[in-house]
Amino acid sequence: MSYRSSPVLRRLLLAAPLAMIAFVPGTALAAGSGLDPLPPVGVSPNGNAIYNLYVLISFPALVVFLLIEGLLLTIIIRDRRSRRGPNYRPPQWHGNTRLEIAWTVAPFVLLVAIGALSFGTLQQYWQRPTDQQTEMDITITAHQFGWTYAYPQGFAIESNPPTATPLVLPTGKLVRIKLQSIDVIHSFWVPDITGKTDAVPGYDNYTWFKIDQAGEWRGECAELCGAGHYTMQIRVQAMSPADFNIWAAEEKSKAKAPSPTPRPSPAAASSPSPSPSASARPSPSPSS
Repeated sequence: MSYRSSPVLRRLLLAAPLAMIAFVPGTALAAGSGLDPLPPVGVSPNGNAIYNLYVLISFPALVVFLLIEGLLLTIIIRDRRSRRGPNYRPPQWHGNTRLEIAWTVAPFVLLVAIGALSFGTLQQYWQRPTDQQTEMDITITAHQFGWTYAYPQGFAIESNPPTATPLVLPTGKLVRIKLQSIDVIHSFWVPDITGKTDAVPGYDNYTWFKIDQAGEWRGECAELCGAGHYTMQIRVQAMSPADFNIWAAEEKSKAKAPSPTPRPSPAAASSPSPSPSASARPSPSPSS
């Protein structure tokens, strides 16, 4: 039996893609694949603001999507040729001034509202914190293909592939991050904390974290920066201020410790060196 001759099969074929759209994300989440249709909530206030903005914008976007798709499916099913005939002409709305004004003004108002909300969030949460607000300054320098984290205590942590070294932060403190690059454009992005911030050569970019819970989160460079781009992994670890002070003291002592002086190998020490006088003494010439 062909689907063309069965209305039930045609309806099932039409509904199958919609069922897959609803089913696939749920199974992916249940399997722990990380395919989450929602952004992370954000453990820093500026990241949480992105989440709230996303949710707020999603409601009108969902209403518009359901309205457009509902009308489209209604027209496809109701006004198909097998039901209306080849010469059917649907009602025309051209020239309806009120309707045309309405569907012009409504999207304009919606886009202005979304733009205003987005701009307000960016202005409030994505400005460089003042010195009075800042409780710690950390400079992150990007390079192909790793990161250097310079702390105000006077030491720096290198994070290079294949293993990412964590950027360690104290909880409950506003940490101002200065981002630099020494070669090409990179982008520092840890989705569970906040949005991405570019590191641009010759220009200082700023972001900030204020994490109130201990934990560790992963991220990566979000700007294609060369053949090793995929190796620029990021780890951020937050710990209590007391644990952070202990960690910082240990790292500072490691930085101040002198590097060991290389010792000569036993073989080199046991082999006698030639005497300078012997090497300088001329060999006797044969008698003529």
